[in-house]
Amino acid sequence: MKNTNRLGKMPTWQKYFVQIGMLACSLTGTVYLLGHEFRIERAVLGTHSVLAWHGIAAILATIALGSVLPFHLKAGLKSKRKLWSGLSQLAFLAILLVSGALLYYGPEEMRDGVIATHWMIGITFFAIFLLHGVYAKKLPS
Repeated sequence: MKNTNRLGKMPTWQKYFVQIGMLACSLTGTVYLLGHEFRIERAVLGTHSVLAWHGIAAILATIALGSVLPFHLKAGLKSKRKLWSGLSQLAFLAILLVSGALLYYGPEEMRDGVIATHWMIGITFFAIFLLHGVYAKKLPS
């Protein structure tokens, strides 16, 4: 039988919830970026409905993040496993949440800079998220 009580290991439902939430947010954001900013198939990829789906996915990703904070983050800090990727994800998600709010509620003068920051941090976060979930460096006990 597999040990499900390993320090920092999420229950299966939570792992899938986090993965689906973060992937949905990252993928819808990437689709919108390609359509709106890079003008690739803009009529399909850069539409308001894609942006709305990105917002909905961001809400789910934020809830998923909240489900991880009390246990997974504490256990990760204690074990020091994947510390760099875990803490950088947390910092990037904080920037993404603030920049997303600024895109919606912030002053027009800041908008272009916030857009650039949001998508650059978003791409960086997505790469680190994928590495964090896949990278299984074992530290000596």
